Amino acid sequence: MAVTLSSDDSRSAIPRATRVATGAGTGPDRPPQLHARRVRAQRIVKTVVLTIVLAFLLVPLLSMLLFTVRQPLSGRWGLESWVAIFTGNGDSLGTDLGVLWEGLGSSLALSVVTVAITLALLLPTMVVLHLRSRRMERVVEWVATLPLTIPAIVLVVGLGPIYRWLSADVLNTDPIWLCFVYVILVMPFAFRSLAVGIASTDLTTLCEAARSLGASWPRTFLRVVIPDLWQSILSASFISVAVVLGEYTVASLLGRMNLQVALFQLGQSNSQVSAAMSLLALLFGAVLLVAVDLIADAVRRHREA
Repeated sequence: MAVTLSSDDSRSAIPRATRVATGAGTGPDRPPQLHARRVRAQRIVKTVVLTIVLAFLLVPLLSMLLFTVRQPLSGRWGLESWVAIFTGNGDSLGTDLGVLWEGLGSSLALSVVTVAITLALLLPTMVVLHLRSRRMERVVEWVATLPLTIPAIVLVVGLGPIYRWLSADVLNTDPIWLCFVYVILVMPFAFRSLAVGIASTDLTTLCEAARSLGASWPRTFLRVVIPDLWQSILSASFISVAVVLGEYTVASLLGRMNLQVALFQLGQSNSQVSAAMSLLALLFGAVLLVAVDLIADAVRRHREA
């Protein structure tokens, strides 16, 4: 016997969640006007929040840029500070840029050495613990992230006597030996970058397959593990470089020269050149972070192809 439903009965037979999800509801359920109003309100809130954040980040940078091209006393506009940086000659401004190039060279060398030591320590350790001992992996994670809770000045107080002894009896006062402290400072950031890559890759299956085909452990590590973790390795390297280039406290308190210490000393004689170089350093760090995303997208597209 056929049963016919009225329009009201058929509408009530449809679950409420289904009608709301498909936008079929009218009246008290979910009017289209109310949905559109909520969407507009969300867009307005997102726009306001994004504008505030961008203003908070960009206004100081724009102020620094204006400071580098406008003389504070006379109000005259000019690019003398930028010309001095790109030509390497600050004689026209009465400024010796030798300390700047010395600090920049020290920071670049420290970046290379710090990244090499950090990856040499963390990457094999994390891979082995991920394959062999998950319990010890948690312990290493706690140790690696511990420097985030220790201020840099506390590290200097503890490492000061050690560096004094190393400088006098074992090594010298070359800034390159700051790499040992910088490894501690960048370890939490590098660890998290590598941990994300290791967690998203089935290293156990890959290593077992490589070993079953006769590959040695060094060959497995170089030909299987590193290519699969290449994106995380680049991310850890770039973040470490950005941290090293921006570090000031340790180098200053230990009496060593790096880029930030050089900028501080240069600012005592010519603050415009110092501000211009600071902007370039910030731009370089931003380029490194953008490069991580671009390389990650390129690697992802290559794997999908």
